[in-house]
Amino acid sequence: MLSQMKLIVKATHITLYCAILVSSCTEIKTATESGARDSNLLHEAVHLITNVMVHDIFSPPVASRVYGYASIAAYETIALNTKEYNSLADQLNELSAGPINNNPNVILEFASLHAFLNVSEHLIFSTDKIEVYRDSVYKSLKESGFSNTEFEASKKYGDKISDHIINWAKGDYYKETRGTEKFPILDEPGRWIPTPPSYMDAIEPNWNKIRPFTMKTASQFKPEPPLPYSLETDSEFYLQTKEVYEIGKALSPEQIAIAEFWDCNPFAMQLRGHFMFSIKKLTPGGHWMGIAGIASKSQTFNYVRSSEIYALTAIALFDGFISSWDEKFRSNLIRPETVINQHIDPEWKPLLQTPPFPEYTSGHSVISRAAAEVLTGVFGDNFYFEDTTEIEYGLPMRAFDSFYAAADEAAISRLYGGIHYRMAAEHGIEQGSNVGKNVLITLSLSEDAMALNE
Repeated sequence: MLSQMKLIVKATHITLYCAILVSSCTEIKTATESGARDSNLLHEAVHLITNVMVHDIFSPPVASRVYGYASIAAYETIALNTKEYNSLADQLNELSAGPINNNPNVILEFASLHAFLNVSEHLIFSTDKIEVYRDSVYKSLKESGFSNTEFEASKKYGDKISDHIINWAKGDYYKETRGTEKFPILDEPGRWIPTPPSYMDAIEPNWNKIRPFTMKTASQFKPEPPLPYSLETDSEFYLQTKEVYEIGKALSPEQIAIAEFWDCNPFAMQLRGHFMFSIKKLTPGGHWMGIAGIASKSQTFNYVRSSEIYALTAIALFDGFISSWDEKFRSNLIRPETVINQHIDPEWKPLLQTPPFPEYTSGHSVISRAAAEVLTGVFGDNFYFEDTTEIEYGLPMRAFDSFYAAADEAAISRLYGGIHYRMAAEHGIEQGSNVGKNVLITLSLSEDAMALNE
């Protein structure tokens, strides 16, 4: 559709929380002029949603839900109407086919962006930020020659797709898990208890009840159980606890840099006197959605290919969180910080703040490997990229020779940070690998999706 027109869109910037600037539009060229449809509008929209969720302090599992449904809406808008891309209907659990477009005035890329923003707006809190962004983008499109007929037809079709995806989302049991009782604190050795400084209740203890995208059940990729809790100094559990303690006391500058780069803890708090306030940080899923965008942009992928990669990544992240959270609240394992403070050194503190939920398995390890599996499936192994995701949060770029290398670093970072035992990272990698491979096996992708990995 874009070959029928040429849109020169004025650059606009929207000021977000903490003066984060997101350019709202960019130049969209025709397919015949550029050889590929510009995907910058989609990249900017994903970045916008990430910043909104940072502002709203979304938990990692809930953030993955927003990325999942919004990215699927963006992809389905186009996939339902092309031969080259396969719809995810009847491939994702309980997703039926959405409405097909039969209006020649619809520009699918714009309808896709509209659907993405609609679904995101439905699932987040600070809707005003999306409204400001959307109004600016749409105003620029109209001013650049986008006809009113095309504009209204595309919006109308985007509304149909977003309504279809939102109705599907209502059946995932998310609403039913709101307002449930707090996770009980068991007075038993080895069981999780809240950790300093905020001693928050456990986050999302019923997340394993949420409907997965590709897994048959939350426990489909149940890992082996954690080591038995023991304070015997020669036991495997105690040795792994002592390892966390010893590493934490002698961290190298590189280990500190790795831990901080992958921290991604939206619940991090800072104390000043009697005051406590939150530190704005990405969720781990947001970090990997950023990596998906970096990889797509490095290959100058068009809008459709980029939407497919975002959808695949978001699907892997969503299922990864369900799988990890299922195990976390089954094993209900105590955090290293608690064991060390109670039985080794009451003054010891981890480099990173311990997140508010049980220890095993490491959620970072699971979702990072799941995302790495699908991205490697598309781009191939030995894919070099520079991860600039954390620059706007004050951390320097890190470079990786593959997605697996990045996922492995994310996993070991939790040991360096003092918030996970080695077993949680290693078994989390295995668990995430199974989740990611299941996404690739379950979904029938476009012919282009694996082109780089042939």
